[in-house]
Amino acid sequence: MPRFAANLTLLYQEVPFLDRFREAASDGFRGVEFLFPYEHPAQEIRTRLNDTDLTQVLFNAPAGDWASGERGLAALPGREAQFRDGIELALDYADALGCRQLHVMAGCPDTGESPERCRATFVENLAYATSQAAAHGVTVMIEPINPRDFPRYFLTRQDQAHAIRSEVGAGNLKVQFDAYHCQIVEGDLAMKLRQYIGNIGHVQVAGVPARHEPDTGEVNYPFLFRLLDELGYAGWVGCEYRPQGETRAGLGWLKPWLRATASR
Repeated sequence: MPRFAANLTLLYQEVPFLDRFREAASDGFRGVEFLFPYEHPAQEIRTRLNDTDLTQVLFNAPAGDWASGERGLAALPGREAQFRDGIELALDYADALGCRQLHVMAGCPDTGESPERCRATFVENLAYATSQAAAHGVTVMIEPINPRDFPRYFLTRQDQAHAIRSEVGAGNLKVQFDAYHCQIVEGDLAMKLRQYIGNIGHVQVAGVPARHEPDTGEVNYPFLFRLLDELGYAGWVGCEYRPQGETRAGLGWLKPWLRATASR
């Protein structure tokens, strides 16, 4: 059965961030992910992980000025120095948190920027990031994201992501398969999983189209969870959705799966 990680940026917003680890553990999660840890000293987060026996599964490298709308730096020409500084900081946090996966966001290039130049910048930055991450035992993730939520985001399709992964050629570069984004852009989720599973390092889920609980909307997640088992997927499934109400009240969809993993 899949192992589920609570995304603490979106879930448990009823309590302050550092209290969300305890809430997730009490609901049966064994792993957690979030967008960014950098507002908190790494040791504060490490203490929460230790106290709750949770695994830190994933977080994002610095992504520029998030408040002003930036969504990553890796494919933005001219931002290479800032990108490299961010990778150094992210790997320091990864070491402190025992986290072995780091999501590197491509970003949203200006409309006048050449796509070819952005792609070359992305490949070069990923080559640097994977080289640095390898020394820390960290795998770098890239994730196609739908342009409805993030207009102008550089990386939007599975084939695009896997072609870039192949071009970089690093063994510690994988693709993050977010079923929510993939359904919006491409659909055909089961066939995409079958095609690319060998190079998928992390899976995330949310209901489509509103990004609420996975038992809402058009995607048959029980079918996909069984397919992940059939395909031998051994990674985590991140619960990156916006609860319709109080987080705990909306976890009914997950309880059978948590019971199954707890019994293993």
